[in-house]
Amino acid sequence: MKVAFLASEAVPFAKTGGLADVAGALPKYLARLGVDIRLFMPFYREVKKKKFALKKIINNQAIDWNSKKEHFSIWETQQGAFPAYFIEKDEYYDRDHLYGTAQGDYPDNGERFAFFSKASLVCLKIMDFKPEILHCQDWQTATALAYLKFIFKDDYFYQKINSLFTIHNLAYQGIFQEDILQRLGLPHRLFNIEAMEFFGKVNFLKAGILYSTAINTVSRRYSQEIQTPEYGCGLDGLLRKRKDLLFGIPNGVDYTDWNPCSDNFIISRFGPRDLRGKTECKFDLLKTFGLSIFEKDIPVLGMVTRLVSQKGLDLLCDALEALLGLDVYLVILGTGEEKIQNFLKTAQAKHLSRFGLRISFDEALAHKIIAGSDLFLFPSRYEPSGLTQMYSLKYGAIPVVRATGGLEETIQEFNKESLFGNGFKFQEYSPQAFLEAVQRALKIYSQKELWNKVLDNALASDFSWEKSAQEYFNLYQKLPFLSFS
Repeated sequence: MKVAFLASEAVPFAKTGGLADVAGALPKYLARLGVDIRLFMPFYREVKKKKFALKKIINNQAIDWNSKKEHFSIWETQQGAFPAYFIEKDEYYDRDHLYGTAQGDYPDNGERFAFFSKASLVCLKIMDFKPEILHCQDWQTATALAYLKFIFKDDYFYQKINSLFTIHNLAYQGIFQEDILQRLGLPHRLFNIEAMEFFGKVNFLKAGILYSTAINTVSRRYSQEIQTPEYGCGLDGLLRKRKDLLFGIPNGVDYTDWNPCSDNFIISRFGPRDLRGKTECKFDLLKTFGLSIFEKDIPVLGMVTRLVSQKGLDLLCDALEALLGLDVYLVILGTGEEKIQNFLKTAQAKHLSRFGLRISFDEALAHKIIAGSDLFLFPSRYEPSGLTQMYSLKYGAIPVVRATGGLEETIQEFNKESLFGNGFKFQEYSPQAFLEAVQRALKIYSQKELWNKVLDNALASDFSWEKSAQEYFNLYQKLPFLSFS
């Protein structure tokens, strides 16, 4: 089976969030199942800086773009069991960030990612790699499906290619002005409610939903939630129409990268049979952030997240003073909305001995925080899958989550009677409900026998990619038999 896998980010090349973890891991596990899978990404400045063993395989290739000829090149590297290809066009991708800055998205993101999508399709033909499956991730690659249906439809090479469109987060849709269709070379007739038009604008993600053979989300719960007005972001009606071709496949964890027994980023390794190293990681974390170290055991609450409302940061900000009034440390790593960043900076300046904050993306520090925390906070408004809660379980950082999406699927409330459960949950999206869940967790933390049982349950949780990759493989095999609606 041949698969072309298009993604706007993937580890270890470039990352802003969980999409990169999925796009870096899933191809590896599909390759182990015998799939001839090839990853396509933009050639960002971040990729160039990391000095991978790259070779240019296509130079100065012409493409029809915005009523003229533009050019791009293709670079290749081998990523373990599969090759990765990078679309080079410095005008679009040689920038400090992938999508934008704290002030907002790059204004030409529509053109940037549509160019990547079209160039990737052109590259397939030049390489004579005709995939049975074109697997596209999120709005950044959705126009590849529109090009496949409307621009390349008469080219024999592109005929009979089935497609899967994975929605990692429905809220990010890629919405642009009407005139973008002309610049992208797509027919203007697509600007209607039955096609890519969306409240007077063009919606890239809608193209992915409409023009793919099938759609999937990154948890079963989220595939159901997005068919409701509350979570559907204006597309719930369309998703209900295509519900027979909408599947939920849970994300997995690549335990070769996220395992405290072998983690090179942490000061002391540990595992289920010996947790002494976790205590060392906790003290190392406190020292890293310059927090006061007291004689008694004070729990560390950690967060590694995008600092945006979707992740519950508005709720956290409302609850922050009450949270810091508890006998805890709080450590947060992330970047996001400027308003939230500034609020947290102000609060951290008032609580220097107990509140550690780093406004950045730092992979090594993320590992340190997860390894050194006792509790991990996930007050998300909604969460399509969530990966960090699965990482934190492996490191004995017990999740406190809002019961939504993938968080609801992966975390079970600890019951001190049955001793079943690997975390703590709350339903209502409110500061009070969040605080009550944290306080329940802290009460169990103070009872070491019960806490050790929670740790045992968490450390025994297994969300490895093998099962999820098999589900993708099975869906790939079904695609030729699914009717295109």
